[in-house]
Amino acid sequence: MVDDMEELEDLVHFSVSDLPSRGYSVMEEIRRQGKLCDVTLKVGDHKFSAHRIVLAASIPYFHAMFTNDMMECKQDEIVMQGMDPSALEMLINFAYNGCLAIDQQNVQSLLIGASFLQLQNIKDACCTFLKERLHPKNCLGVRQFAETMMCSVLYEAANHFIHQHFVEVSVSEEFLALPFEDVLELVTRDDLNVKSEEQVFEAALAWVRHDRENRESCVPEVLCQIRLPLCRPQFLTDRVQQDDLIRCSHKCRDLVDEAKDYHLMPERRPHLPAYKTRPRCCTSIAGLIYAVGGLNSAANFYAGDSLNVVEVFDPVANCWERCQPMTTARSRVGVAVVNGLLYAIGGYDGQSRLSTVEVYNPDTDTWTKVASMNSKRSAMGTVVLDGQIYVCGGYDGNSSLNSVECYSPEADRWTIATPMNSNRSAAGVTVFEGRIYVSGGHDGLQIFNTVEYYNPHTASWHPVANMLNKRCRHGAASLGSQMYACGGYDGSGFLSIAEVYSSVADQWYLIIPMNTRRSRVSLVANCGRLYAVGGYDGQSNLNSVEMYDPETNSWTFMAPMVCHEGGVGVGCIPLLPA
Repeated sequence: MVDDMEELEDLVHFSVSDLPSRGYSVMEEIRRQGKLCDVTLKVGDHKFSAHRIVLAASIPYFHAMFTNDMMECKQDEIVMQGMDPSALEMLINFAYNGCLAIDQQNVQSLLIGASFLQLQNIKDACCTFLKERLHPKNCLGVRQFAETMMCSVLYEAANHFIHQHFVEVSVSEEFLALPFEDVLELVTRDDLNVKSEEQVFEAALAWVRHDRENRESCVPEVLCQIRLPLCRPQFLTDRVQQDDLIRCSHKCRDLVDEAKDYHLMPERRPHLPAYKTRPRCCTSIAGLIYAVGGLNSAANFYAGDSLNVVEVFDPVANCWERCQPMTTARSRVGVAVVNGLLYAIGGYDGQSRLSTVEVYNPDTDTWTKVASMNSKRSAMGTVVLDGQIYVCGGYDGNSSLNSVECYSPEADRWTIATPMNSNRSAAGVTVFEGRIYVSGGHDGLQIFNTVEYYNPHTASWHPVANMLNKRCRHGAASLGSQMYACGGYDGSGFLSIAEVYSSVADQWYLIIPMNTRRSRVSLVANCGRLYAVGGYDGQSNLNSVEMYDPETNSWTFMAPMVCHEGGVGVGCIPLLPA
């Protein structure tokens, strides 16, 4: 028998995996019975008995206290200053059982207690709880609390929420109670999500009237930060100029005159400070991405039928859904979004180039025809600047164009604007820093890497630094302080390479390429990211979509389109607050 045993291993590992958790449960029960406790924590008249070894093992604050020969390590009773008694009790219980119930009533006191006791995981859980429950009525208070507690992630989340929901926040009690410095900081923000500058004006005046006696003197300084030139002339005359708070201040009246001159005398616009005429743009707001027209699947780039199909992508749910088709089939179509409406402009119906325009209302899921362009064109660039739609260049069936047209939704009328310096078809066009930038494209003979921008104040075009790569049929979009060009065709190959432009350096830089080569790709910014939709890879039209995250400099595939394959037009309708 002994000989048999000698042939076996001399060492056997035995373990009970749940012993630590069972041990803590036993210690919790012992504490509940008031036995073996060797320390009492006191907050006011409240006393809580516990075991030093458990507190030291579970709570960093007590670990440092009890293992570093601090004075408290020998005291039977330790006074805990500035802590809420119920929060301390919950955190002591957490040391024994690892469980915590966070609710609206205790979250702030728990976060304060967890911060004091250096329980970062509980602090993070409280921040997540507050972040998920941000509301226009509480976000300003949460932001202030986050700043006090040095919770940077929660602070940024509250800040984004305030900017995204500014109109709703501006009627809250918290907003009306804000100090002057905080209101001034808010109205200077570029990324306020508002339909018009008039909403910022109304918010500021409401804040003043809430405590007129003490705030009336602030009106000129606040009004100076509001971009009055972006308000409608009728609003300036009928609302701003007539307000008694404005009329009784010389400085305010001068600001109103300055804004009216912007509309009456365009030649003086270049002399205005740049921020006063820069539209606000909340790039972090979520929106729905619409893919319009395009081509069906085909063996090569030039085959395939033009489509009237429209589908919409929800980036949060990562899914596409079909919606009402256009009245006309359109490929190489221009798409623009103004006031929550989606415009499909020009394009190619399979037989001829189009000048017709139709507009989609997502609330009614219907398309309506509006005024046609002055010229037929496909493969043009389409953007929105100051509430007006601009179409730049394109192809009319005979030649590439340098002409530019501007559409007023209010007047339902197209007017001719200053032509570009070059004839450009299939160029990348985007609005960046209050100007229209046109990159690359071709004139029928050559493909460009040149870039020019349109200054709406002077109605003139100016060259800037060339792209690193010549390209046409590429995607272009601006996001934050940078402008991007992705994919396209350089005359010999289909591109996945992407580059970004800095206006400060007047220089282009390469970023990580897309996962797929894409010519005639549509690029759109949404919720702080870029989406490259569809295109052609040299063999077939694409239904795939990939998303670029500038924080990680990476492209990720998203759900593919379900109804499209090929060069679609793309527009993003933001989910605006009511």
